[in-house]
Amino acid sequence: MSPAKLLIGPARLAFQTVILALQQIWANKVRSFLTTLGIIIGVSSIIAVVAAMGGLRQSILNEFEKFGTKKVWIDGTLPREQRSTGSFRAVQLTLDEIIAIRENVESVDLVAPMYFGGYSIEFGGERIERVSTTGIWPEWHDIESREILRGRAFNAIDEAQARRVCIVNDRTIEELGLNLDPVGQYVALSGQRFLVVGVVETVQLSAMFGGGDSSAEVYIPFSTARELNPDGWINFCWAQLKDTSQADNAIAEITFVLRKMRGLTAEQPNTFEVRVIQQFIDNFNKVASAITLGAGGIVGISLLVGGIGIMNIMLVSVSERTREIGLRKAMGARPGVILTQFLVEAVTLCLFGGANGLAFGQLMVTGLRHIPGFPLGDAAIPAWAVVLSVGFSALTGVVFGMFPAIKAARLDPIVALRHE
Repeated sequence: MSPAKLLIGPARLAFQTVILALQQIWANKVRSFLTTLGIIIGVSSIIAVVAAMGGLRQSILNEFEKFGTKKVWIDGTLPREQRSTGSFRAVQLTLDEIIAIRENVESVDLVAPMYFGGYSIEFGGERIERVSTTGIWPEWHDIESREILRGRAFNAIDEAQARRVCIVNDRTIEELGLNLDPVGQYVALSGQRFLVVGVVETVQLSAMFGGGDSSAEVYIPFSTARELNPDGWINFCWAQLKDTSQADNAIAEITFVLRKMRGLTAEQPNTFEVRVIQQFIDNFNKVASAITLGAGGIVGISLLVGGIGIMNIMLVSVSERTREIGLRKAMGARPGVILTQFLVEAVTLCLFGGANGLAFGQLMVTGLRHIPGFPLGDAAIPAWAVVLSVGFSALTGVVFGMFPAIKAARLDPIVALRHE
């Protein structure tokens, strides 16, 4: 017998078994739907949870991307045991320390100290009190990656000569009544005449990054900011990693430089903090994966309940069709064929529930995307979740359908034919 003929028999049997299973489902539509309700709820819940967590995760990662994944935050801080008696100002970063970091830390390629202030700004009779004014190095533009919409960024000459120049954002233009292209106009900042040389884009960050409603922003050269407020101090410093894989190296190198500059002994705690944004991303990914796994496991319990329902209905089906089973066995049907028939019915029933669960899950995900105020616009069903749901549905059918199928296959044909 040719191999082709050997395959025709099993293929025909499988096809007939599937058709018979679908006929049984159609003949008992309401019962089949109620039986598979647990599977439907389980699959749709898993799909919705995975998609929602994926959307939330992507939304937060997008905020991290916007904020900058290569950023390193450096600031002076008092050890916990010194906070009640120590001077916070005494541990703030100094310009010499920042220059030492720039020259000696190989893991970073850019450094930019921040010198904050709040000054009045005036133009044409309009006045804003205590506008956020930040002194920056030219490197700040590359670290922040904020586009200069009009005009130019600061350069080394602005910093070296402490020029009275400034860069503003669109809110400053709006509140002061400046021209849409204010480059070349003069404003009075803290009573001094400053030339507007550029307009920087306003970046909206979520509240977790200190964002929210945008406000007027003014940027001036770092050296100019120190002249405006000689009694101030460097609030903190941004650095940029050469590569995100060098996060640990950067922390170690910066720590070594600052401890040496401050003369700290091995027993003394750090009087500064070094934090890498990439570490927050890595920790968040771990937490998000754990939450997704935990939530998926919880809603997966409904699949277990659904599987028990499948087993129950298949046992009922075996009982209802005892005479049919006896008749088929009397006509020569082998136990393996009977077992396969009921097993395929159970799997088909579970796959039917899984398909409906996928459809309901897609509707739930679509609804989640349109909930106002929720960062789930990126919610989508990943391919692996679909494969997992279908595979789990089929596995549920095999596991919980096996016992009824074995029971049907072991029925004595004579006893089955006598069954009323």
